[in-house]
Amino acid sequence: MNRFSYSRASAVSQALDQHRAHAGAAFIAGGTNLVDLLREEVTHPALLVDINRLPLRQIEATGAGGLKIGALATNSAVAYDDMVVRRYPLLAKAILAGASAQIRNAATVGGNLLQRTRCHYFYDAGTPCNKREPGTGCPALEGVSRIHAILGASDQCIAVHPSDMCVALAALDATVHLAGKDGTRTLAFADFHRLPGDTPNRDSNLRDDELITAIELPKQGFATHHAYVKVRDRASYAFALVSAAVGVELDGDTIVNAHCALGGVAHKPWRDPAAEASLRGQRLDAASVRDFSAMLLRGAQGRRDNAFKIELSARVIARAFELATQPSFEESTP
Repeated sequence: MNRFSYSRASAVSQALDQHRAHAGAAFIAGGTNLVDLLREEVTHPALLVDINRLPLRQIEATGAGGLKIGALATNSAVAYDDMVVRRYPLLAKAILAGASAQIRNAATVGGNLLQRTRCHYFYDAGTPCNKREPGTGCPALEGVSRIHAILGASDQCIAVHPSDMCVALAALDATVHLAGKDGTRTLAFADFHRLPGDTPNRDSNLRDDELITAIELPKQGFATHHAYVKVRDRASYAFALVSAAVGVELDGDTIVNAHCALGGVAHKPWRDPAAEASLRGQRLDAASVRDFSAMLLRGAQGRRDNAFKIELSARVIARAFELATQPSFEESTP
C-alpha cells in the first residue's frame, strides 16, 4: 500500500478545501471499497480526507413529498428506515440484496454510488487495464468475460457497475446533490454514471472538486407494485450477474407507468425510457413484458463467456414484473 497523508473535516466547505489543496486527494467515509483499492495498489491517493464528521446522515421527508438521504447515511440505516421501508421498499430490498450485514453497517450511500467495478483485470495491478491506466488495453475483450457487460460497452472497456442500490435508485428516478468550489448542483441519477466510450477511467460525471452530499427520491416510490430480483453465482455476498429493479403503477390490469433498471449488464444501471413508454396503456401480461424486454435488450452483445446474460436478463425482467404485480400479472402462451 502506498504512503499517504490523512486529514479530517467537520464541514463540507472544509472537506472541499482540504481536497482541493492536495493533488491526488480522495475522500474516505466507510472505506469498504476504497481500502480494497488501496491494498491492491489500484489507486494511490496522496491524501485521504475523512468526511465521517460531516452532517450528512439525515433521512428526511422533503416539501415536495419525496425523501432526502444524506450521503453519509449507512446502507443499513437506509434499508431499515421506516420511511424507506414504507414508501420506497424497492430501495430497501435492493440494499439488503447486496453485501454482508457488516459491510452494510459501514458502507455509505455516497460511497455506494462511487464504488468501482469488480472486474478481475481491473483489480490485478499486474495486467493492463484501460479503466485503471488509459491506453494500456482491455484483456477482458478476449479473456474471461463471464461477469462483464452486454450493453453499452465499448472497445475500450466491458466492465460493469457492481452496485445493487444504484439499480433501485435508477428505477426510482433519484437525484444526486453535489457540492463543489462553485457551489451546489444536482444531477439526475440517469446522468450521474457514464458509459465507458473512450474514457473508461471515468465512472461518473462527478467533477474532481465535488462531493456527493445527498440523494433525493421523488414522491412516487412504487410502494404497492415493485420487485428487486438478483441472480448471482452464490446466495450470499456475491455481485449480480443480472439484476432488475421494477416499479409499476396499475389501473386494474392496465399499466399506467412502469420503470425497470437492470444491473450487472452495463457500465451503469441500464434503463430505456422509450421501452418503458411502450408499456403505458398496455395490458399487463407475459406478452407485453416480453415485448418490453426485447426492446430494452436490443443491441445487447454477448461474448464467449457472457452471452448467456442476454437470455438471463429477459428471464429476470419477466420474473421481476411477475413478483411486482401479482396477482395482476397474467401468463400467456407465446
